[in-house]
Amino acid sequence: MPLNERGIAQARAAAERLRNRGIASLVCSPLGRARVTAGFVSEALGLPVQIQDDLVECAYGEKEGQPMAGWFQDWVDGKWTPAGAETFAQLRARATEAVNRALEQPPPLLIVSHGAVFRGLRAAMGLEPNVRAANAAPMFCEPPASGEGPWTLTALT
Repeated sequence: MPLNERGIAQARAAAERLRNRGIASLVCSPLGRARVTAGFVSEALGLPVQIQDDLVECAYGEKEGQPMAGWFQDWVDGKWTPAGAETFAQLRARATEAVNRALEQPPPLLIVSHGAVFRGLRAAMGLEPNVRAANAAPMFCEPPASGEGPWTLTALT
């Protein structure tokens, strides 16, 4: 589904918030909504967009396009996976591997992806995974200084 007017406005606002932050690399999912958002950021920052296929949104199998109520938390908890869907553990591993590959780019790095991917990454960062982030809301992700414990997430305003 393409971005609507509101989504385009959110993407443009996010791109403006990212100006003058020193971002050196831009990596995104191959899916349309992420690519359009990354395109606005690319234009604002003068950076090329690098596509990382493994940043694609999760496919929910038989639950694709349906409300998350009643099944989503069980999926995140690993108690149940819809027929034809990726498990949350698989998503987490895929997202983590994709970010690790993206980190080969010059820092600071901006990644444009999707909600389930971010949930998988939140889990990998030692944070509560099933938290909905606002659309097109840039987040600064910082590992713990000691190398152990949860990461810190800060919304960029």
